[in-house]
Amino acid sequence: MNLSKLASAGAIALAGMAYACGGGSDTKSEETTSAAESAAPKKEMSFDEMYKDNPDYVEGLALVKESDCPSCHMVERKIVGPAYKDVAEKYESTDENIETLAKRVVDGNNGVWGQVPMPAHPGLSEDDAKKMVKYILMLKK
Repeated sequence: MNLSKLASAGAIALAGMAYACGGGSDTKSEETTSAAESAAPKKEMSFDEMYKDNPDYVEGLALVKESDCPSCHMVERKIVGPAYKDVAEKYESTDENIETLAKRVVDGNNGVWGQVPMPAHPGLSEDDAKKMVKYILMLKK
């Protein structure tokens, strides 16, 4: 009889431990999961998606693509000249900066981003250079 009582008590204790270790509903875990899911970062929009209706972006991008700019510059990575995103991080999009940078694009310059000079683009109008600069300055993250 003693053994029977001990076995019953052991079975009850084992059942209690099994219940305590899991098997019940855990609402806190579900709340944490749903909060984490709702706070998950949304897919980052590309610049093309963000500015698809902005004429400065669209015109500037087209002018840059048609020019020799891509032979020395990329949006995210330095090649010969600085990455466009680095230029955008360095300069605020102000009328004064747009004017200065457009002049550097047309006239060329040296020493601003290292030893390699930026060649002049005398065939490029100042107005088109400003559109290109406006596009580049929109690439700030």
